[in-house]
Order: sequence, then structure tokens, then C-alpha cells
Amino acid sequence: MFFKNLIYNIFKLKEKNTTIAREILAGITTFVTMAYVIFINPAILSKTGMDPSAVLIATVIGSAFGCLLMGILANYPFALAPGMGLTAYFAYIVVGQMGYSWQAALGAVFMAALIFLLLTILKIRNLIIKGIPESLKSSISVGIGLFISFIGLKESGIIVSNSSTFLSLGDMTNTSPLLAIVGLVVIAILRSRDVKGAILIGVVFVWVISIILGVSQFNGFISKPPSIEPVFLKLDILNILDISYLSVIFVILFVALFDATGTFLGVSKLGGFLVNGELPRMTRALSIDAVSTMFGAALGTSPVTVYVESSSGILAGGKTGLTSVVVGILFLLSIFIAPIATSIPIFAVSPALIIIGSYMMSSVRDINWSDFTEALPSFLLIVFMPFTFSIANGIVIGVIVYPILKLFTGKIQETTPLMWILMLLFLLKFFYEGIIKWIL
Repeated sequence: MFFKNLIYNIFKLKEKNTTIAREILAGITTFVTMAYVIFINPAILSKTGMDPSAVLIATVIGSAFGCLLMGILANYPFALAPGMGLTAYFAYIVVGQMGYSWQAALGAVFMAALIFLLLTILKIRNLIIKGIPESLKSSISVGIGLFISFIGLKESGIIVSNSSTFLSLGDMTNTSPLLAIVGLVVIAILRSRDVKGAILIGVVFVWVISIILGVSQFNGFISKPPSIEPVFLKLDILNILDISYLSVIFVILFVALFDATGTFLGVSKLGGFLVNGELPRMTRALSIDAVSTMFGAALGTSPVTVYVESSSGILAGGKTGLTSVVVGILFLLSIFIAPIATSIPIFAVSPALIIIGSYMMSSVRDINWSDFTEALPSFLLIVFMPFTFSIANGIVIGVIVYPILKLFTGKIQETTPLMWILMLLFLLKFFYEGIIKWIL
């Protein structure tokens, strides 16, 4: 009875008109819908040379840490885990394309989170968010969605390079793209029927088929937790004086800033947590988001952020932080399933990336397509992300084009000083890089 009363008092269950049983059910629901991150995050980050078993431990501990903090300190049913958009940027761009080590990429994540935390505490975050046009905020989410989907199509072999057309459809008789299509159909059907954990079920389904066909191996279900040592405290921030490294930090900060804020507000609206359009304890919640990312970088994983899948638990009745605490506990229990996570092939994960990308496309309706000065910068921002294989390039082109169009169409009053500052900084970056290449 004492324990029960303590839980009711800590999470204010009576004030929120909920029960322990309902919150536990909501927590389980949220966990099932987002548990795919346990398998997908190590699969993507292993592309950088990081040990997948160690990354799994970093992923589940970092996620648990964020969920527990959010539940206990902010008392919201918001679950946190490494975000797929920034995980892809981390692996495929910062390490794969720009050539930084994964240790340096972790350092950039840590620095970006530290800046995010300071901006939040100093209340500067609100000024930044208000200074960015709504159309560009929405297009960032859409562009990242296309980028993630493109990665899924590429990694599965559904889309391949072509010397004549640049890209083309892969050989659909090959095992990888064929099984990826099967997984995509399975997830789509389950998701359409509102089955909880549709993505997770689809990934496991494809994995099981691949084992039966002999194209992937089975390493077992449960084992002693692997060591986190290969990635723990390996972050490197000594590249801070490199201007291109600073741009990496900026992109992580920029995306995390709007992704976290947008998700917080969207999920809060669904749960009825907003008061006069604002989320009480927003500063605390965003600070937890930033601290979780810093902690995750120290552990050895990509940026930790609030998940939109938290909405599934809210719809199941979750109203308090007890829901998040349950999710955190379930993440901790996941440290024993490393054999499963490390044996799932990338083509089994690819359908999940495509589906996640489709989720993020919903923000396209919030772009003002009737105003060309809003539509073109948004469109360019969106298409430059997948077409140049870079989230950063998309943001840069959108931010540069937006104020220029407004200036020459007599709508300069619709811009903000922040947009002009960002435009000048991006132009200076290109100018600086151009001079360096010319000299060398």
C-alpha cells in the first residue's frame, strides 16, 4: 500500500485521473511501437565501424536514461531514444561522406547537445524557433523523411546506382530487395489495421524468413549483456576549430532543436497537455532531451530525442511520467537481447526506414504552397536532402533562398533578422571553403 501511494503521489495519478494499471499498459504500448530502434540503430551505426553489440547497449541505456528522467522530473508520458534522422546523418554523412571518425561524430553530438541545453536554459530557444518560418520548419521534417526513406531503398537494393541514369530500380529477383518489399507490405498492412508494433513485427518477420532461406544467421535470443567498452567515452571534440566540423555541430543542433520542439508540441496537443498553446514545464522537458543526448554521446550513440511513437501510449491512456518510466524499464531489460539485434540484416531494417520516412511526410501539408516565396525555398530544402544525400545541404539551400526571394518580391517584412544572419553565415561558409580549395 505504501509503495502504491508513493507512486500515486510522485506522478500525481489522481489529479490526472489515471491508474497504475493504465499507465503500465500505456508504457508497454509505447515501447512495442518504438522498440525497432533497438535493432535499427546498431544496424545503421555499424556502418561507421562502431561495434553493433556495444551500440545496442548504448542505445538501450541512453533511451532508458531519457525515459526515466522525463517520467520522474517532467512527469510527461514522452519516451526518448536515438532519432533515426540524425542517426542517418551521423552514419552516412558525417562519417561516410565527410570522412570524420565516428568518435569525432560523437563529439559533435555532445557539443550540439550542450549548446542546445544552454539555449534552452537561457530561453534563447524560443527566439530561434520564432525566427524560423513555419514553412521551413515543416519542410525540414519532410526532407528528412525522404532522406531516411531513400537510405532504406538504397540499403535494401531496391534502388541502385546506374551509370546512364544515375539511379535505377535494382534487380528485384535478388533476395535483399525482394525480402525488403515483403517487409514493406507486411508493415503497411499491419499499420493500416492499427496493429501495435507493426514496424517491429515487420522487421522480425523478414529476419525470420531470411534465416529460413539461409541468407542470414541466428545468433540466439538472450545472452549476457555485451561490453559497452568499444564505444563508451570514445567521443572526440578536438576538431572544434575545423569549420566543416562546426557546420556538423550546427546541423545536429538545428535539426534537434526543431525536431524535438515540434514532436513535443505535436504529442502534447494529442494528449491535451497544452495550456494556452504552451506546454507547461517545456524548458524542463527540452533540457532533459539535451542532457539525454549528451549522456547518449558519452555512452556511444547518436542523438537521443523524444519519439512521436509516444502518441501510441497516450492514445492507450498514458497521462503521466509513469508511462515513460515503464518504457525506460523495458529498455533496460533489452540489454539481454543483443544476439537478436546483431543478427538482423540491413535489408530487414530497410522497410522500417521507408515507413518511418513516410510518417514524417505529413508535415508537407503545413507548408504554404500558395505563396511561391514560401513554396520554392521549402521545395528546394526538401529535394536537396535526398538528392545531395545531405540534411545539411537541404537546410542551407532553403535558408539562403528564402530571404533572397522575400527581398526581391517586396516581402522583406516577412523575414526575421535571424534568417539574414543564418543566410550570411552559410554564404560565408561557402565562400571560405571556395577560397581554401582555390588556394590548395
